[in-house]
Amino acid sequence: MTLPDATALLLIDVQQAWDDPSWGVRSTPGAEANVARLLAAFRTAGRPVLHVRHASGNPASPLHPDQPGHAFKPEARPLPGEPVFTKSVHAAFLGTGLEEHLRAQGITGLVIAGITTHLCVSSTARLGSNLGFAVIVVSDASSALSLDDGEGGRIPAETAHRVALAELRGQFARVATTEAVLAEV
Repeated sequence: MTLPDATALLLIDVQQAWDDPSWGVRSTPGAEANVARLLAAFRTAGRPVLHVRHASGNPASPLHPDQPGHAFKPEARPLPGEPVFTKSVHAAFLGTGLEEHLRAQGITGLVIAGITTHLCVSSTARLGSNLGFAVIVVSDASSALSLDDGEGGRIPAETAHRVALAELRGQFARVATTEAVLAEV
């Protein structure tokens, strides 16, 4: 199988802030390396690449624009000419012009990877699907954080990651590995 020509790589919040120890342990060791592999393949194939970054309104957040963590990780730095959309909410489609850009470029499919699986990746995938885009979420090029369960316990990051992917699979997105996507690029 080959991805349709009108499919773009959409990288969500691959920013240095996620290396801050205050977030705790993330799932999916190697996610950034897989993001870099996807990015290289899409660029080599001349396929569209889009970047999204989160800009927190909280000055103390590592994701605030005045903090060093707001910068993209080296593995996912945009090249000149690659569109960058900045968001302040979870879903990349809200308040960014992303949908308008995709429609203007004739893009109908999205391969989504990034941080965090259970929040911004999931929100973007769900809304993208609802807007009519064919969505693929790359399981090993996305990662999640552990979650407070509201009852005094913690849900491990790997469990949050797996549950988020299970909720997306078949309803909002096709879930695939980096290897599977690379074979289709």
